[in-house]
Amino acid sequence: MSARCSLVVNGKSVRVSTGDTPLEAALAEGMIASPQGMHGAAAPGHAAPAARRMPGRGHRPDMTKLPLPRPQPAITLPAVPATAPVKRTGTVTEMRALSPRVIEMVVTVTRRLPLEPGHQVVLALDGLEPLTLSPTLRVDGSAELNELVFHLPHDPAAPGPAASIAVGAAAKVRGPVGRAQYRPGGGRLILVSDGAGFAPVWAVARAARYIEPARDMALVIGARDPLDLYMRPSIDWLRATGIGRITLVADRSRQRPPDVRPGPLTAHVPPLRTTDVVHVAGSGSTVGAVEVLAAAAGARCYPLLVPGA
Repeated sequence: MSARCSLVVNGKSVRVSTGDTPLEAALAEGMIASPQGMHGAAAPGHAAPAARRMPGRGHRPDMTKLPLPRPQPAITLPAVPATAPVKRTGTVTEMRALSPRVIEMVVTVTRRLPLEPGHQVVLALDGLEPLTLSPTLRVDGSAELNELVFHLPHDPAAPGPAASIAVGAAAKVRGPVGRAQYRPGGGRLILVSDGAGFAPVWAVARAARYIEPARDMALVIGARDPLDLYMRPSIDWLRATGIGRITLVADRSRQRPPDVRPGPLTAHVPPLRTTDVVHVAGSGSTVGAVEVLAAAAGARCYPLLVPGA
């Protein structure tokens, strides 16, 4: 007869024979479930305990494997090339005085040029040095597709090239040139001009009102004399489209209309922000001063020098 000893399992005394393991003795006495019951099948007369481990990997349903996306080649957008200058021939068809110091000249070309507002062209007329000018619109906003409208500075005391140009003169035009063209998008648009520098500013302002009617815009327009503020029809149109911040400035102390402020022009430029886009056209002193203001504020600035403005 084999030796026995006592073992307490779950508070009950179990007799264990020599050579038996405590687990075997507990199973013999029905104290715990069989290993089969521990995996889901109950031992006779006993409820099966809940499984304590998840089924092995072999018992899990196969997982659906989604195909990985294949690497796509990088898309390279083509660079937008700058518009190459082209040449046109034409004729001077109109000459008229807008003010004592500004003359409007219209050149009709054989075919329109690919110009953006603010671009410049090189105009060659017989007997004159080539002129770098900015095409614009008439002050009432009109122009034909094959017309180039220019504002020429004119000094009655010292007549310049504008005084020697006659209607019917042959013209050669090359353009576009320069980098001061209108660029849609960006922050507030600040337009500053003096004298005949209003030509590119008027072209940019009118285009922006059609292309970006919600864009914030402010204009500061100056002249030496109140009589040289020839752009009243243009200002009226801009105000009618919702532009309220338009400041007119005159340097001389001649009696000024109520809406014209005393100079200098740069004293009326609104405080600039980093997000502003500034277009300035006119004399060297005005262009240089506005460039300094824009650089100090970190704003983008597109200067356009107009000799004699």
